Amino acid sequence: MKTSTLPALRVKPELREAAERALRPNETLSKLMESSLESFIAHRAAEDDFMARGLRAADTARQTPRYVSASEVLAKLDERIATAKRK
Repeated sequence: MKTSTLPALRVKPELREAAERALRPNETLSKLMESSLESFIAHRAAEDDFMARGLRAADTARQTPRYVSASEVLAKLDERIATAKRK
């Protein structure tokens, strides 16, 4: 598989210095940037997946007779807090 390059990244000198300080022994700045990008992409995919599951769950919940809205849940929690404070 042939590799490709990413666009050059211009950063403030302070950021480059911080990145260089974060390097592990025998790690290059390029390797740090590559692993950081891979990590970010995985995080973004997990975040997108989480949002999609949440939206599907919300749609499913609204279609069932046992759906309770967030405002109802929060109102009940406020009641419980108020009761606990009075005790």
